[in-house]
Amino acid sequence: MKMALNLARRGIGSVEPNPAVGCVIVKDENFIAKGWHKKLGGQHAEINALENCKKSGSNPEGAVMYVTLEPCCHHGKTGPCTDQIIKAKLAKVIIATTDPSPHAAGRGIELLRNAGIEVQLGLCRDHAQRINAPFIKFAKTENPWVILKWAQSIDAKLAYVDSTEGRWISNEKSRKDAHKLRRRAQAILVGVNTVIADDPLLTPRPPAGKNPARIVLDTNLRIPLDSKLIETAQKTPLIIVTSPQAVKAKPKLAEKITDKGSELLTVPAAQNKCDLNALLEHLSKRNFQQLLIEGGPQTIASFLKQNLADEIVIYIAPKILAERGKADISEQMHQLTRDLNLNHIEIKSLDGDVRISAILK
Repeated sequence: MKMALNLARRGIGSVEPNPAVGCVIVKDENFIAKGWHKKLGGQHAEINALENCKKSGSNPEGAVMYVTLEPCCHHGKTGPCTDQIIKAKLAKVIIATTDPSPHAAGRGIELLRNAGIEVQLGLCRDHAQRINAPFIKFAKTENPWVILKWAQSIDAKLAYVDSTEGRWISNEKSRKDAHKLRRRAQAILVGVNTVIADDPLLTPRPPAGKNPARIVLDTNLRIPLDSKLIETAQKTPLIIVTSPQAVKAKPKLAEKITDKGSELLTVPAAQNKCDLNALLEHLSKRNFQQLLIEGGPQTIASFLKQNLADEIVIYIAPKILAERGKADISEQMHQLTRDLNLNHIEIKSLDGDVRISAILK
């Protein structure tokens, strides 16, 4: 099962909003095939493993399948995996965790058992659920999984005062790793201050074949019309989240923004800030399963203060910027009124940078 879980991880960044699934088939105590879900719309892990049996000349009849998520029993982009498992005459299927989606929720397990296949459930359940935590949360609650990501110096600065000193705090390997996060998400969000200061594009690099939507929190409609985001809105979806008051006060600007291909989404504003709960509710209706927050200190802190974040990913560079740095995130963290309990902490070295990731709930 640990091998199947490692295989499942290979699909992260390519399969979303589908779950990442791995599968291993064992017969007479020998591994005869393995597979994983490689890309959205592609064959599922179980089918890839069964096909690999054929390629190697191995007969899966009477074998044991280890799979990290309950096999599907419905017609989606591909056919039901349960049909193929039953057809292959496997003796036993060991499943890490159930699929809580309405079209699954134990039905796949029931079909396998009704076909005379022994099913064991729960091996490495916690590990399997962590791998697919965003998928599971959305299936159970229809609420997006919110990831907060930032890069900082040791003294908590997020940027250089003088951009000629460098555009990025983190190194190349960290930035490459961060693009994997973008490929996981269905939307990437920043505040308008980040757009004005950095003029980002907010697309995964290299392109992943499926570009997440870009979202800008812009309560008072301050986004520059010549920004990269606006200029590329017809190629990659751009949602400007603003207040009804701003649209009413700046009707010509609002019209120009939409004429360039952007979507204007109005949500209620309180204390000159967009209502984040209203935004998340809107994104859930559009089936945005994962939302990546790449904003500055104020945007990041807003999600933390309202207990809306599920995961944090921090890249720490071995630099002390002192007066050369700006956007001190510690100032916003000092305003939090509760402790943050970090769970399932992972620490990884990236050519001198350190990535700390953790689950908040």
